Amino acid sequence: MADAFSTAVTSAAWRAEVAAWTDDALARRGMRTAAPADQTRVRPWSTQLVLETDGGRVWFKADCRAAAHEPALQLLLAEIAPDQVDAPLAVEAARGWMLTADRGATLRERRAPTPADWGAVLTRFARLQQDVAARREELLATGLPDCSPGTVPGRFDTVLGRLRALPPGHPARLDEATAAALDRARPAVLDAAGALAAGPLPATLQHGDLHPGNVFETGGALHVFDLGDAQWAHPLEVLEVSSDVARDAGVAWEPVEAAYRSSWAAWLAARGLPGFDDGRHGGWDDLRRAAGTTHAVNRAWAWCGALAEATDDEWAEWGEAPGRHLSGLLDRQA
Repeated sequence: MADAFSTAVTSAAWRAEVAAWTDDALARRGMRTAAPADQTRVRPWSTQLVLETDGGRVWFKADCRAAAHEPALQLLLAEIAPDQVDAPLAVEAARGWMLTADRGATLRERRAPTPADWGAVLTRFARLQQDVAARREELLATGLPDCSPGTVPGRFDTVLGRLRALPPGHPARLDEATAAALDRARPAVLDAAGALAAGPLPATLQHGDLHPGNVFETGGALHVFDLGDAQWAHPLEVLEVSSDVARDAGVAWEPVEAAYRSSWAAWLAARGLPGFDDGRHGGWDDLRRAAGTTHAVNRAWAWCGALAEATDDEWAEWGEAPGRHLSGLLDRQA
């Protein structure tokens, strides 16, 4: 598959382009490479190269088209919240390229994260969500996908139609029984989207893959990275991946979610807005369930984008993911 992302980014011609770009970007900062770049990771959706320079180790990342917003988004977030997001050394937004300084081990690499560590990650990210909630147009201008509640029903139809129409034998094709069950679940998707749109929390930044492995700790501060899966969506969707990862690691989730909820409760109270339990809308548990439903749709759609430039072998390895995530909303209706 000549136009596959992973094929393109492992070609000699592409590596030469990257070398020229990184050399120029480093030279502008008075740095130069001390050894050839090492391509440490290649996936259908991104690749990373590590470069040793006379000014320390740096990382180059290139995203597929569906995630190409990441460099511009990280640059903008670093301007808005430099205490939470590290500024890239250089970006080439049109090509989805970014150069960043090495910040050492992630929080997960430093130690086994405790509930307190998880709580710090989630509450700090809640603050970032609150800081950017009123800056929708700026964030969307980076190419960040708009997956806010009102857009979810249409996205559900698109993803379901796409997976259903794949040829027999395709790794992502939905069997007819599952597709029919998802058809019947459409009213629940509409209800969930409506409940979130009518709820007290605004759409904002949703990381898409928030956990201690995507956070580094320097000088006691936590900085989030890996924003290729980010979306403009309901804030509570961020809890879906986080809770799964935490529970898989044996971390008690309840105090972590309680800390995140308290951050948003304080934000609402500071603005004189109704809280989660005042009876004017669905309570926290109802909002969480609704966000789980919309997240299933948005994550399935993100996987479709991540695999849009995949090889046949990559589809065979990861192709079940879009249908698995979309079908996850059926579990919430059981």
